[in-house]
Amino acid sequence: MAGLGWLTPRRRSATARSVLAGEAAAEAARKTSVAEDEAALLTGTSDEAAEEPAFPVAGDDRAAAFFDLDNTVMQGAAIFHFGRGLYKRKFFERRELTRFAWQQAWFRLAGVEDPEHMQDARDSALSIVKGHRVSELMSIGEEIYDEYMADRIWPGTRALAQAHLDAGQRVWLVTAAPVETATIIARRLGLTGALGTVAESVDGVYTGRLVGEPLHGPAKAEAVRALAAAEDLDLDRCAAYSDSHNDIPMLSLVGHPYAINPDTKLRKHARARDWRLRDYRTGRKAAKVGIPAAAGVGALAGGWRL
Repeated sequence: MAGLGWLTPRRRSATARSVLAGEAAAEAARKTSVAEDEAALLTGTSDEAAEEPAFPVAGDDRAAAFFDLDNTVMQGAAIFHFGRGLYKRKFFERRELTRFAWQQAWFRLAGVEDPEHMQDARDSALSIVKGHRVSELMSIGEEIYDEYMADRIWPGTRALAQAHLDAGQRVWLVTAAPVETATIIARRLGLTGALGTVAESVDGVYTGRLVGEPLHGPAKAEAVRALAAAEDLDLDRCAAYSDSHNDIPMLSLVGHPYAINPDTKLRKHARARDWRLRDYRTGRKAAKVGIPAAAGVGALAGGWRL
């Protein structure tokens, strides 16, 4: 991690492991983004600009958007869906699947990320992938996305991300899920890249350890701050989206914080600070979703507060 000298001084306290996790996530995201940009140049592919909404501001290359993944972009937790896919491929036994199933059921009922449950899930995942090649898990991850994740993307949130892309802005996922899984999802959705938990690998093989800690809570804010410094972004012009009060540190970094499908604590916090909110879990917003692109423009232009 010695090559991360481009970081700016932090404006608030954070644990050393949070900082390390954030730096590792930012570095991984930048490497992936650069590689994909180079591949696009070689193949001659490019995105066509769509109609420009009033917000985000079109052409503002110092603005970007950061989206939490679990229950913000996708229903449920990515790591649990990934675990189901690995079980199907006989990576572990039935009793471990039962453990994953219970964690997923708890997540659905609670609707929020609990650090203890999420840590338990990540520990399980690390023990499962230890000794496997990174390339192998990336290939399997593509299949698992099609099997368990593609149909769980919230159309409304996807439209919001597309509105930023159509304005010429970069969009990153920021998640506690493994960076490899997050990168696959970001690529499938046409996003710029992903910040995620970085698992240690040596010579392309997972060691079963993390770099720093899971990208959760304060570590997400560290990752966003690090990436913004590296990419010369103005955080006051950036937007962030999340469902969880655990992401208040990340949301507080940017000039345009949004609460998506918010838990009770985040809803209360957002209302107190006049942040914008959107809930795709209820039928009362169905009429406003409509065509995804229109939903993104309409939601961002106004009429957001609940």
